Amino acid sequence: MRQTVLACVKDYIRQHNLLAMSGKQLVAVSGGADSVALLLMLKELGYHVEAAHCNFHLRGEESNRDEDFVKDLCQTKDIPLHLAHFDTNAYARLHKVSIEMAARDLRYTYFERLRTDIDADSICVAHHREDSVETLLINLLRGTGIHGLTGIRPRQGCIVRPLLCISRQDIERYLKEKAQPFVTDSTNLVDDVTRNKIRLNIMPLLRDITPNADKAIWATAQRMAEAVKVFDKSIEDAKASVMTQTANGASIDLAKLAEQPSPEYTLHELLKQYGFNPQQTEDIFANLQAQTGRMYQSPHYDLAFDRGSILIQKHAEQMSPHRLPEPGNYVLDGQHRLSLQMVDQPQISKEKEVATLDADKIRFPLTLRPTQAGDRFVPFGMKGSKLVSDYLTDRKLNVFQKREQLVVCDACGDILWVVNERTDNRYRITPTSQRTLVLTYQYSKPAR
Repeated sequence: MRQTVLACVKDYIRQHNLLAMSGKQLVAVSGGADSVALLLMLKELGYHVEAAHCNFHLRGEESNRDEDFVKDLCQTKDIPLHLAHFDTNAYARLHKVSIEMAARDLRYTYFERLRTDIDADSICVAHHREDSVETLLINLLRGTGIHGLTGIRPRQGCIVRPLLCISRQDIERYLKEKAQPFVTDSTNLVDDVTRNKIRLNIMPLLRDITPNADKAIWATAQRMAEAVKVFDKSIEDAKASVMTQTANGASIDLAKLAEQPSPEYTLHELLKQYGFNPQQTEDIFANLQAQTGRMYQSPHYDLAFDRGSILIQKHAEQMSPHRLPEPGNYVLDGQHRLSLQMVDQPQISKEKEVATLDADKIRFPLTLRPTQAGDRFVPFGMKGSKLVSDYLTDRKLNVFQKREQLVVCDACGDILWVVNERTDNRYRITPTSQRTLVLTYQYSKPAR
């Protein structure tokens, strides 16, 4: 039996290209049956292994017992051991997370740092077939997507799981044949958390129905993993056909989205990467015919409907109004540069970034600010006033560009210049103008 288990693990490592015989492998060892078997199997298969053990000080003397056991095991087997002690309760309080999440964060952060320090290729953890089945069921109860039905994957970055192909029974039989003791974590025997409830209550019921329930579910998960590869390729093709990347986010073509076999799921995959949750995605999909300007927010992005498209852009703090008391050079918020220069003669500019106005008609102080609802001006060359928002719509600016549009106003609130767009006709240079106020605007994008 030992050779059969070893052969299975050896083939699984090769099949998924998990470990290199020439490298060094860091093995997470708690002292339980699974991690002890993993350590001994990898050593028996000829890999260069070093062990790492974390004492989370959560179970009193039992935690110290586990540490002592791992020390003795590694000394007996001549395996280098690395130890870490954590105040897990303090970490959980500080970061406002559960004890389980605190232990996970501490464990994997330490393992990765240690892996780098000792120049190891991988962090080997001892999840087996039943662990993967339990994970699949947990994901299913939480309302998982298709990826959650693949269970635990054999590799996640530098973390590898060589024992996923064998069962807990295989592991215990292997250890029994080697007369190798192990320790038992008493918390695993209490059905106080979701995984333990499934392990201690649900799985025995499933085995009563189908004796090979674990193996059957795991086999289905493997087939799902292969199907997901096809699915992911299709989704990537769909993303490429309906979404265009922009400087601050993306644009989704709604007409092309509608052509997809599943527009809703395609939208879900598109929006997930920008932090929109499933409930938001359902609402957005239900409102695809929404009028231009309707908006949603994720933690880091804004989403807006805009003339047959969905626009996504990073949150941007709106610029505060800035008072400009006199001519001069102004640097505002470190990114906006506005130069106000007085010239003692008429001067007309045709450059987009430069506005030339009749200086004798202008009342200081001026103000540079974002456009507001109800703003009106008289566009250069016209006689009647127009809403700035209507002007920007005519110019085909999207909702985010309109939101970020700046204007320069005089002391009475009249808009002199829709920045880099158009000046107000009332303040244009005429044959009777004597002096010119030259406004030059520049914007520097913040460094990423």
